[in-house]
Amino acid sequence: MILVTLLWSIAGVVTRHLDAARSFEVTFWRSLFNALALAVALTAMRGPALWRGLLRAPGPVWVSGLCWSVMFTAFMVAITLTTVANVLVTMAIGPLITALFARLFLHHRLPVRTWVAIAVGGAGIAWMFGREASEGLSVVGTLVALAVPLAAATNWTLLQHIGHGSGDPDGEGAPQDMLPAVLIGAVISAATTLPLAWPFQASTHDLGLLAMLGVVQLAIPCLLVVRLTRELPAPEIALLGLLEVVFGVAWAWLGAGEHPGASALTGGALVLGALVANELLALKRRPEENLRP
Repeated sequence: MILVTLLWSIAGVVTRHLDAARSFEVTFWRSLFNALALAVALTAMRGPALWRGLLRAPGPVWVSGLCWSVMFTAFMVAITLTTVANVLVTMAIGPLITALFARLFLHHRLPVRTWVAIAVGGAGIAWMFGREASEGLSVVGTLVALAVPLAAATNWTLLQHIGHGSGDPDGEGAPQDMLPAVLIGAVISAATTLPLAWPFQASTHDLGLLAMLGVVQLAIPCLLVVRLTRELPAPEIALLGLLEVVFGVAWAWLGAGEHPGASALTGGALVLGALVANELLALKRRPEENLRP
């Protein structure tokens, strides 16, 4: 999951080095290259049966695909409207929303350590967000970015539900294959942004960077995170996902000159501290739980 967040975090800094592509065109090309990479990878993994079963996929797969499309589209549009730090800070409310959804819809009893970590991480995010907002950054970019954690929380909760076999329509307990949902999301994102992306202005340099984003920053980590939903609870996935804030702000600072300022550094330190403490406590408790009769 840490590798996933590291790969996700490069989007902002790479986008800042584009020559001519802007807004919806950036989103279109990244989603298109993502869809192509996923089509190749999933065909290799699932064979021709992937395409025969795609249109007959059950409802949860299509709902997850819609969530992925919102995440893919809103993130890149927001990145072109405001700073990387502002987008990532806004997205970082995801763990709180995910924990709430898991409690409401999955009836999960969250450990105290997770609630404390979310509270501390949320305080860090609130600090950064407050300072960014006070400096008059784009409200539109922030509102667009808010769609990402809402869609992500819905997706992680759904994937957690399916990953434990609860979404099996036959009631046999076999978990539904949710990897095609990522491909569906990429295709929906590319299709909906194509009319808004025309006429194309991307240079060859831009297309190379956007192809890298589609494959390395999106396709690979998204396939990994779907598999990880079978191993980690939804709130923990969302909490570890906060590392994208730290990594993304650091990349934008070092690679594009977007200085986060003292408030962003303070908030990031709180977030990282909460993550480390939560994971250390989790590792400490697991061996104790395994020893219980």
